[in-house]
Amino acid sequence: MPSLPCNWEEGDWFDHKAADHAVNFIETFCSHVKGHYGLFILEPWQKHDIIRPLFGWKRADGKRKYRTCYVEIPRKNGKSSLTAAIALYLLLGTDEHGPEIISAAGDAAKARIVFETAIGMVKQSRTLNTLCKLTQYHIRYKQGFYRSISAEAKTKHGFNCSGVIFDELHVQADRTLWDVLTTSVGSREQPVIIALTTAGHDRSSICWEQHEYALGVAAGTIHDPSYLPVVYAADADDDWTAEETWRKANPGYGSICKAEYFRDQVLKAQQSPSHVNTFKRLNLNIWTSGEDAWLTDEEWMRCARGLPDDDYLQTLPCYGGLDLAATRDLVAFAMVWEDTDCYYLKTHQWVNSEKANTKRLNEGVDYIAFAEAGDVSITPGNVTNYEHVERYVVAAQEQFSMVSCAYDRKFSPYIVPSLMDAGVPMAPFGQGYYEMSYPTKQLEMEIVSGNLVHDGNPCLRWQIVCSIITRDPADNINITKSSLKGGQMVDGVVASVMAFGEMLKHKESGATLEVLSL
Repeated sequence: MPSLPCNWEEGDWFDHKAADHAVNFIETFCSHVKGHYGLFILEPWQKHDIIRPLFGWKRADGKRKYRTCYVEIPRKNGKSSLTAAIALYLLLGTDEHGPEIISAAGDAAKARIVFETAIGMVKQSRTLNTLCKLTQYHIRYKQGFYRSISAEAKTKHGFNCSGVIFDELHVQADRTLWDVLTTSVGSREQPVIIALTTAGHDRSSICWEQHEYALGVAAGTIHDPSYLPVVYAADADDDWTAEETWRKANPGYGSICKAEYFRDQVLKAQQSPSHVNTFKRLNLNIWTSGEDAWLTDEEWMRCARGLPDDDYLQTLPCYGGLDLAATRDLVAFAMVWEDTDCYYLKTHQWVNSEKANTKRLNEGVDYIAFAEAGDVSITPGNVTNYEHVERYVVAAQEQFSMVSCAYDRKFSPYIVPSLMDAGVPMAPFGQGYYEMSYPTKQLEMEIVSGNLVHDGNPCLRWQIVCSIITRDPADNINITKSSLKGGQMVDGVVASVMAFGEMLKHKESGATLEVLSL
């Protein structure tokens, strides 16, 4: 008999026959459907940490001990195949009358990954293919079925689930789907809820709640005899570049997931600082903060090599980015020039005099010094005068003939119509994750590689250090200021990303500009 679990209680016993039955079903009838083909032979950790405990441990009354199994495991460890095999066993291998098995995920595409893996397993097994009826949305067996749904499903109520499998619980936008499905098992005698996920970063999410609960059960600080916690992870202070750390966090290291993959990911992270936490989270299963510093001051200032003179810049394609704001806040304008082997960046910002003096006194932000350095213009009064901004942008257009200038839609009525009337080619640019993620990542790569050249602008330098990366569930990133500290601004950084993004749009669309050599 395996060693007693952390949440053992009087009367628990291990049913070797039931554990063997689950293992034998999977290894006899389930197969790999991607990568390499052949029967799905369970890895030792899959067999002894998950399958045998889940189906072998019984309560005194002979029912299965575990009703919830939380598995937190890094990517590339064969999670989808294991999940599909469990779903098929719950459908065909137990004595549940009229089983209803649901696998769930955050969106429709992810929800179908496990389901389609199970479909492939059924098709490759003569026995399962004979027993099951396959449709677009169901695998049916006798009076039961297995299907997938997502948080986007129009209706999620009305199920009488005997098995619920959550794939990548960390991407669930809220707890609604979890609550609906986990409360749908109430009429079943021995239901099972299984969550298989990688670590996340949202500490207000249902996944973080289950993560903390699982650790509590494993440590014995939470007594829940029906909960099976299985967490594979490195420690936060482990060397993330070391092979021993990769092996520690990944039970399938060397068999399912290969060393070459980790080397490639580490190299990518070393070249892209914002990817470090992504690697830690997805490949080492370390929960990271939702707020990650974007760049260090050292990385940024390595690029402060000074700009060419205006005569040379006039020969290069120029792209603008205008980050607008309410009239009491900062407005930022950035220009990016594309050269043959690098990019040049210049920014200018505007602030009203009341804000400049208030911040200097209360929060130590010295806009007066920034203005003296030539990086910031201070407009009189308590609102930022957009006429000053307009004159500067129009002058820049006359001097450098911008290909296009990206602008923030939110405050565009203040200034964009008059800029367009003045001949500035304006283009709307969203500031959400969808439009900001790609140019932010690309700009970061150019900065770290030393391919972006700037003038060491003190105001922009300060804002770079203020810049924090946030992520959505799909791992898209965006620039924001830290919520942990007051007095921070990132407007110049956002304008720079917009200008760089506008350049990328034109490059990828094949748009070009003929620039006269003056």
